[in-house]
Amino acid sequence: MHVDADRLRADIESNAEFGAIETDEGRGRTVLAGTDANRRAREYFVDRLRDAGLSATVDAVGNVAGTWTPASADPSAAPVAAGSHLDSVPEGGVFDGPLGVYAALESVRAAQEAGLEPERPISVVCFTEEEGQRFSNGLLGSSVAAGDRTAEEALALEDDKGVTLDAALSDIGFRGEGVLDAAEWDAWFELHVEQDTRLERAGAAESASVAGTDCPVGVVTTITGITHCEVTIRGEANHAGATPMGERTDALAAASEFVLDVEAAAEDVVRDSSETAVATVGSLSVRPNATNVVPGAVEMGVDVRDVAYESMQTLVEAARASLGLLERERGVETEFSRPFDLEPTPMSERLRRAAHRAGEEAGIETVDLHSGAAHDTMHVASATDAALLFAPSRDGISHNPREWTDWGDCATATRVLAGALADAAGAVQ
Repeated sequence: MHVDADRLRADIESNAEFGAIETDEGRGRTVLAGTDANRRAREYFVDRLRDAGLSATVDAVGNVAGTWTPASADPSAAPVAAGSHLDSVPEGGVFDGPLGVYAALESVRAAQEAGLEPERPISVVCFTEEEGQRFSNGLLGSSVAAGDRTAEEALALEDDKGVTLDAALSDIGFRGEGVLDAAEWDAWFELHVEQDTRLERAGAAESASVAGTDCPVGVVTTITGITHCEVTIRGEANHAGATPMGERTDALAAASEFVLDVEAAAEDVVRDSSETAVATVGSLSVRPNATNVVPGAVEMGVDVRDVAYESMQTLVEAARASLGLLERERGVETEFSRPFDLEPTPMSERLRRAAHRAGEEAGIETVDLHSGAAHDTMHVASATDAALLFAPSRDGISHNPREWTDWGDCATATRVLAGALADAAGAVQ
């Protein structure tokens, strides 16, 4: 199959115009679910689906699917699906999401032009609000498709102005009917930018010995588990000048020890048991947050991730133990909760093998690696076999206008996706 790199680039660059922002460096966009920019991105996508001879449907939460059912395919057979999302974070980049959507469409166009005859239909999918910047914490459309959330629950979600998802989708003409059901798919593939430097480093090492070598394509083994913890430390607010050092119960000083304890615990786990473990105290809210007042309370958000759930549990327990020690030694009061917990998600061995075969047949290097970020594929994997592929990211930058994947690497990764899709769909020439 021949992937048309220029056509793929044209689609991604056209999509980049929707919600485009001015930036001193790179190319950025802001596309939140249910906005006018989102409407234009969706309309362009639907037009491209129909241009390629795919049907186009929109479900109740705005998930868009285009399906190719050639004469060779049994229309009642479970489809093979691929895609990603078209929304972005505020002032995000142009590859995160759109590469996966348009690589999936280009894979179908390449199969059509090569005269392949798949036994199964192939669907190209755009999920609603993967980034979670307006109505949810993320992965909204895929959570409904996977049966992890009802359409009614999703449609009732409100943004910070009280606008529901239902109203926002209706306003842009993408409040459809029914629910896209991932359990009806035989397989699911998603191509995404890596958002790390492992593929870039691997490509640099290889090209040092073999001139002209491209970066390899990543085949994800496991998507990391994610736990979010909420921590509150309460001391006593008091005058910064009149309160002696020995008579203070400084909540921020205690929180500082907690932050370092979490970091040290993660470093211990990386050294002793799991090199992929990470833990981050990423948010702090200090009260009363005044220069001349000893801090009385601190609220913190903790993010724990790994491909091994046992190490995540170890880090959560280390955080709890740190709080217990602070209560005893500093006299503070603490609260701890764990409102969000996703276990690691392994990818389908069957589909991973198909991706590696596709790379081998195309003369493209593929490497196994894990994903440290969440993706729609996490939800889909609970409903059917799923696979996640990575294209390299320059300097690992993402969610930023400087996010960049070389156009050649986009096409190379799409060739692997196209081959894996054809394999899974039983396509023959």
